[in-house]
Amino acid sequence: MKTKQVLTNLTLVLAGGLVVVGGNQFFKEDKKIVERTVIQQPKAKLVNYDGETIAGALDFTTASQASLNSVVHITTEATQKYRSEEEAFLEQFFGGRSAPRVQRGSGSGVILSQSGYIVTNNHVIDGSDKVEVTLNDNRKYEAKIIGTDPGTDLAVIKIDEKDLQAIELGNSDEVEVGEWVLAVGNPFNLTSTVTAGIVSAKARSINIMERSRDKEIFPIESFIQTDAAVNPGNSGGALVNTNGELVGINTAIASRTGSYAGYSFAVPVNLMKKVTGDLIKHGVVQRAFIGVNILELNQDVANELQVTQTEGVYVSGLMQDGAAENAGIREGDVIISINNVEVKSVPALQEQVGKHQPGDKVSVGLYRKDEFKTLPVTLKNIEGTTDVIERKELASSELGARLKEVSSSDKSKLKIDYGVKLDKLSKGKLSDLGFEEGFIITHIDGKKVEKPEEVENKLKNTKGKEVIIKGVQPNGVRVMYQISM
Repeated sequence: MKTKQVLTNLTLVLAGGLVVVGGNQFFKEDKKIVERTVIQQPKAKLVNYDGETIAGALDFTTASQASLNSVVHITTEATQKYRSEEEAFLEQFFGGRSAPRVQRGSGSGVILSQSGYIVTNNHVIDGSDKVEVTLNDNRKYEAKIIGTDPGTDLAVIKIDEKDLQAIELGNSDEVEVGEWVLAVGNPFNLTSTVTAGIVSAKARSINIMERSRDKEIFPIESFIQTDAAVNPGNSGGALVNTNGELVGINTAIASRTGSYAGYSFAVPVNLMKKVTGDLIKHGVVQRAFIGVNILELNQDVANELQVTQTEGVYVSGLMQDGAAENAGIREGDVIISINNVEVKSVPALQEQVGKHQPGDKVSVGLYRKDEFKTLPVTLKNIEGTTDVIERKELASSELGARLKEVSSSDKSKLKIDYGVKLDKLSKGKLSDLGFEEGFIITHIDGKKVEKPEEVENKLKNTKGKEVIIKGVQPNGVRVMYQISM
């Protein structure tokens, strides 16, 4: 009875507090002064059934303090590339050209090194002409884009500063469903914001990544799903455990409105480490492939395929001379682990393979009918070798373009042997001269070009001169431009 009375009194006190706070807002609008009594309550604590305090339970201050100074606010500017139909109509009849619009965006990033390398989402900085970083202590810097990977929606940028507070990296393979995590970022431009939730699921695919063989984009979606509140502006921010260690990069939300509606998704830190390391070292991700066509198993699929396993990844086909075929994997095998890490789904398999480099040897656990086997597999790159793929693109701020070596699929489709593609255009010389995204430059002043560096160097050295550029439009039409740089 006494316990019920105490709870009743506490409820009344709390209810009164809510009324005072809520009422105070209305009185403020009427510019009236409200006198109120502040009732000091003892700090809440968790106890077990024996009345003993649970030390440190639900205390997120350590994790917050360890991570806040490692999370940055990112703002971007991009010049609108295309005119509306209305603008084009007005220009046609009245002459002139409407001023380009500047689009602004924002997001978050996480400091990876004391020397200024920062990870964020590709969609935060994609197409930007200017990227600015604000630290937690309000220092501002203009950032340089080091590399991007649309397949994981990750990017690396860099600022010129030393002795920054780099975040401690955790191990996403050890993250457990039900574990507490914090999302740290800058939602709605509200800087240095921390929210808490639990891990709701792992290896989650939500089919938001672009897939394109022509652009050599092979997405890996194996998100950590949480119910920590994440909103626009949190993209690229940190998902940390209760020790303040980074376990993921917040990337997406499940929402019908554009704002948080219950679930958010983060790229696992182990995959992030691999991708960002490649971007910093090579400028391009060294993607590893196992060389299999796969199906995700469930009871219905297992019944149809007449296999006894209902979890794992079913091998429905093999790439000729691929890593799996060379290792002795066969159609009908069911892969259940990579290096002793369980892979119960296609996203989980992609994540585990995606952490490795071409040339790495991995141990693949599988069932062949009802017999368990372990096979060593040497992973390969997209070209079917174990060689390092050199950087094939260059972001040129002066030309306002991301220049990229022409892909093998473009060569075949357009019947060309070489060239440099204008993969992305922003404000700069090439867009001002009327070039469009997708145009492939094959010759400059009669000399063929094969690498992005060649285009940049040739055009930089022709200031004030007439230049003849030959190339191919995306529709296959051969054209020649005579322009003045």
